Amino acid sequence: MRVAIIAAVAATLGLAGPALALDKVTFGTNWLADPEAGGYYQALVDGTYAQNGLDVTILQGGPTSNGGMLLIAGKIEFFMGGDMIGDFLAVQNNIPTIAVAADFQKNPQCFMSHPGVGLDKWEQLSKANPAFVSAGAVNTFWAWMRLAYGFKDENIKPYNFNSAPFIVDAHSIQQGYITSEPFEVERQGHFRPNTFLLADYGYTTYSTEIITRREIVEMKPDLVQRFVSASAIGWYHYLYGDNTKANALIKKENPEMTDDQIAFSIAKLKAYGIVDSGDTLTKGIGAMTDERWKDFYEKMVEAGVVKDGIDYRQAYTLQFVNKGVGLELRPKN
Repeated sequence: MRVAIIAAVAATLGLAGPALALDKVTFGTNWLADPEAGGYYQALVDGTYAQNGLDVTILQGGPTSNGGMLLIAGKIEFFMGGDMIGDFLAVQNNIPTIAVAADFQKNPQCFMSHPGVGLDKWEQLSKANPAFVSAGAVNTFWAWMRLAYGFKDENIKPYNFNSAPFIVDAHSIQQGYITSEPFEVERQGHFRPNTFLLADYGYTTYSTEIITRREIVEMKPDLVQRFVSASAIGWYHYLYGDNTKANALIKKENPEMTDDQIAFSIAKLKAYGIVDSGDTLTKGIGAMTDERWKDFYEKMVEAGVVKDGIDYRQAYTLQFVNKGVGLELRPKN
């Protein structure tokens, strides 16, 4: 479950940390090793973390793991968070965590439909019945979809992360990650589903955030900066450079991951601008803005997902992002 690298520090990137001992940190992911965490594995295997004075252990998540609790308990230093709803709820419940970077500018959450049955446009999806939706989605993005687009609770059937019911029912829709479930549907169902990325229809949350504890930000800001910056560089190399070793490590950690799935996921990360789009084009990967945080908070209050009146600005800090780190690594065309 753990992957570590200990190497001599080669201070070559202009972001290097201490020239002697490396700072040991553990980064917990929120799922099994996959391309959606590829930038972190890349920074590990190509020495970017070590070059920035960090001895990083990646603790992969899974269906029974709880990296968020490990972070709160002080067992790990950084955690790969989900979207901003979790950050708002942390503030609401006085949990001392904070988002320090947003490595996904768009949440990969999507809905799928069958082609050619009158569900080929987003505006038609609210009429689909059934809608396969997970329990965790009902009070998060589905609540927003219900308010913003008129999706109906009575059409919901439980989605248990098995696409077979969707595949056999041509008039259904199903949630998924744009980087994952469509691949499985095409492989198992032998058709290419329509896909609708929620981010393209106003679901403006960041995702795959780097989360840490407030005390670490206050006491070790240099450590946080080095981890955030090295992770951004890892993402540039993973998306646009040689990611062979990172993918080999991902497959070693998660043997169910195939080359075809990895290629599909990376292609979708690029095509939809999940990691690198919008503000990152000038501010660098991991970018965040006050405007985006305010916009999404207000949407979630309106949808009844989080309480009105909390100080949502306590959920994040811009201290470590928007510095243009790694922009020179982005292809010019």
